[in-house]
Amino acid sequence: MSSFLTRNLINRGRLIFQCRGIALSSLKGNNKTKEVSTPPNTANVQASKKTALYDFHLNNSGRMVNFCGWTLPVQYSASVIQSHLYTRSNASIFDVSHMLQIHVKGSDRIRFFEKLIVSDLENLPENSACLTLYTNDRGGILDDLIVTKTSEGYLFVVSNAGRAIQDLAHLQSQLEKAKRQGLDVDIEVLSNQALLALQGPRSAEVLQPYLPSSLDLSKFYFMQTRLTNFDNDSSIPCRINRSGYTGEDGFEISISNVNAERVLKSLLSSGIAQMAGLGARDSLRLEAGLCLYGNDIDEQTTPIEADLTWTIGKRRRQLADFPGAKIILEQLEKGAPRKRIGIKSSGSCPRSGAEIRNDRDDKSRVIGKVTSGCPSPSLKLINIGMAYVETPFAKVGNKVNVNIRNRTVEAEIVKMPFVPAQYYKAPISKKKK
Repeated sequence: MSSFLTRNLINRGRLIFQCRGIALSSLKGNNKTKEVSTPPNTANVQASKKTALYDFHLNNSGRMVNFCGWTLPVQYSASVIQSHLYTRSNASIFDVSHMLQIHVKGSDRIRFFEKLIVSDLENLPENSACLTLYTNDRGGILDDLIVTKTSEGYLFVVSNAGRAIQDLAHLQSQLEKAKRQGLDVDIEVLSNQALLALQGPRSAEVLQPYLPSSLDLSKFYFMQTRLTNFDNDSSIPCRINRSGYTGEDGFEISISNVNAERVLKSLLSSGIAQMAGLGARDSLRLEAGLCLYGNDIDEQTTPIEADLTWTIGKRRRQLADFPGAKIILEQLEKGAPRKRIGIKSSGSCPRSGAEIRNDRDDKSRVIGKVTSGCPSPSLKLINIGMAYVETPFAKVGNKVNVNIRNRTVEAEIVKMPFVPAQYYKAPISKKKK
């Protein structure tokens, strides 16, 4: 049943993964796996990197696929839909150790890193994080990433596995330039670190027992960070960020590879958290209206077009000193030619690359295309998608026509996120009159 549901969801929604080389055809079951003499639960996985939890995944019904050069589980014994819904109502754990983790060190670390991104790190409080963007001189997005400003004297940066080679080359190039200018800065790649994403409304309930009493999660809010010891064991240092990419409350836990399985098993021993794979992670992020690099954003897409204007700090706008600032700020003032939007439809699901046509006065003219789409498990499999359309047609409530396998399907432009975010944010203090 679970493999049928997985195929059904993927076939209907064509879950779009970050690395387009992922072998969706590999989800055809175990017969083909045996024919090519691969280990159990590995579906035609080509030689690729393995996380520290590879054996754990195999021993716990993980169905492995090649994703961005890493062997990772697309699902476990539960279906993608079941894992998705369980995350929304309880808590799930994702192995996201394939993500690129780095430290940026040195007294000029903030000055250096602000030359690469659009956000205001100088005014970011210590032990806080933000989503930001690497941009190029044309205003395009090189990658999206989470940067954490720690109180330990370094920046902790997590970026996409599918862009690791490009990001590291970009960082190395800029680092060499910075050193020639006399800046005190260095970069350390955390190749021996694992990363777990514990996501869902019961995540704090799962994690709190393993944290010191000084770290009260009821007072630890969205995008805050803390360096601590897991289970009060000094041999298991870990960095905990209250963040994730599902739209739910949750935590990302950076730990050494040697401690990864021990930490994971401890979290699972609660009986609350379950393992989840890439399939559920993708449908969860799409419901949350979160971009997938390579599909929804790329080097030809500006932050304004992608509706990510909020990542550009006020101070950075005033200084106009980030890569591509002239183009980006001009679009901010005058508007961009296209805009990322959300769509809903019934019937056949919009697929990545599907053309969008105007439904008003000229049905023959293409005004945009779909970048991600899937049936939404939380919305009883109503089709949802992200797309870019010409700005004059991007108004919420507009009807558009989507070409799906040479058939026209009517869709409506809607607000994102498709499912309300449940981030655990600090209470807003009331101003005294």
